[in-house]
Amino acid sequence: MPDLRRHLLDLRTQGRTAMGLFLTSGFPDPASTGPILDALVAGGADVVELGMPFSDPLAEGLPIQRASARALAHGVAMDDAFETARAFTAHHPHIPLVLMGYYNPVLQYGLDRFCADAQAAGVAGLILPDLPPEESGALEAAAAAHGLDVTFLVAPNTPDERMQTVAERSTGFVYAVSSPGLTGQTLSAHDAIGAYLDRAKALVGDVPLLVGFGIRTAHDAARLSAHTDGFIVGTALIETVERLWDDPLLSDAERRAEVEAFVRGLRS
Repeated sequence: MPDLRRHLLDLRTQGRTAMGLFLTSGFPDPASTGPILDALVAGGADVVELGMPFSDPLAEGLPIQRASARALAHGVAMDDAFETARAFTAHHPHIPLVLMGYYNPVLQYGLDRFCADAQAAGVAGLILPDLPPEESGALEAAAAAHGLDVTFLVAPNTPDERMQTVAERSTGFVYAVSSPGLTGQTLSAHDAIGAYLDRAKALVGDVPLLVGFGIRTAHDAARLSAHTDGFIVGTALIETVERLWDDPLLSDAERRAEVEAFVRGLRS
């Protein structure tokens, strides 16, 4: 897998806005996750976040909660997420894949074992939104030993000093949450978000900064990524997949084509 930070910095040098897409492993069903990930790449994704299903995804709004519940109902476990990652990285070796999830399942799996299996699956990095930098030493050590980047988050209410700490500890990129609260919320006033992102960009220095939460359209992506190195879309993609796969009149080929068109639309 490519180096996550180097990949993002190369995109910056090329003047290209990085587009990240999030999909829960095993959603909408285990057989469909892989082909949907292929459609994300075909649509122009620069980074893919693969969600590890969890029963208590505390930072997520209802759509991603439903996606996790649906995957868990299919019996999807951590090993399945690694297998999905392994298949993806074999087909798309130039697209960084990042595992996103919560600390409890990772801790239960065993930090070194988890990072070793992630490395073997070709994973480039990790995002664990409920793990603060001050308590992440053990994970950071295991990740570094296995060549994995770690990304931490900032929000509009993050003090300047803490933003700098997050930037120092993030070996992948800094994830800027657009507004406090859960994923999938409506974006707040542009001026307020823009000022916050400009502040974050200045404080993180050369570390890549990507913004997520609440981005649904190309317009949202363009106005927020004007202040950052790129954007991440999760909830809007999950809702699109949910709608398409719950429509019995569509073929799988038609569904994948719609997903690819959705991703291309974000880039436009």
